[in-house]
Amino acid sequence: MNSKLSYQAFAAVARPSRCSRIFAANSQCARHFSRSAIAREEGSQAQEVVEATESEQEPTPRWKETPPAMKAPVRLRAAPGKKEYVVNSDPLLLDHFYIRFLGPEGDKMLSEETKWQAVTHKSFDQGRRGFNDRLGYLGKQIVGLQATLAQLENGPKRKPQADTFGREPFQHPALERVEILADNFRQRKLHSRHVGELAHRYGLHEVLRWLPWVPDNMALSGHNLILTHTLYAIVGAVAMEKGGLVANQVAREKILKPLGFFSKR
Repeated sequence: MNSKLSYQAFAAVARPSRCSRIFAANSQCARHFSRSAIAREEGSQAQEVVEATESEQEPTPRWKETPPAMKAPVRLRAAPGKKEYVVNSDPLLLDHFYIRFLGPEGDKMLSEETKWQAVTHKSFDQGRRGFNDRLGYLGKQIVGLQATLAQLENGPKRKPQADTFGREPFQHPALERVEILADNFRQRKLHSRHVGELAHRYGLHEVLRWLPWVPDNMALSGHNLILTHTLYAIVGAVAMEKGGLVANQVAREKILKPLGFFSKR
């Protein structure tokens, strides 16, 4: 009997209590969760370091490379059999053109991104690098307005015709040359053939970025029309970044004057 009691007492002392077992289990869980938390924290810190490193790297300019997000992972159409049409990618050649067109320091008048966008047609790279449609529309309105004002300033005065009933028309200095707007002088001078030839003399064809419909036939591809649109786009870009006064001066001095708008007729 005594031996049985002593054995039970010894077993009770040697066997861990319920509380001690719960405490040990909780300690193991705590160690596990602490290791997991440390691992997650280290992983987040490493990710932050990678993101900071990537953010410090300067992104590639859009004019220089197609944005990766705009590239399809798989080509849906077969590669065209035509030879690739090569366009300018040299910033120095582009700066030389802007100096010829805008004058000294013309290469510094616009920002780098705008200089490339102004000479990029939407046919180039499917428009993924930006294009000059809106700039061209703005520039066309500016050139058209300045052409109308040039007509009113330099057009010939017309003598009023004698009225059979002896009536005298109203006379005012601001209305002396209004009749000249009735002819198509502005439309003739601003035809894409003339403006395109002017752009060609400036060397715009050397830096124009576009994809002709028929590379072997520029006339059929509308080369003069694209050159005219691009020349207007540069005027629009100047208006956006330098203001309307500078754009008006560029339109008058670099486009309208060579086309004969300020010569006395």
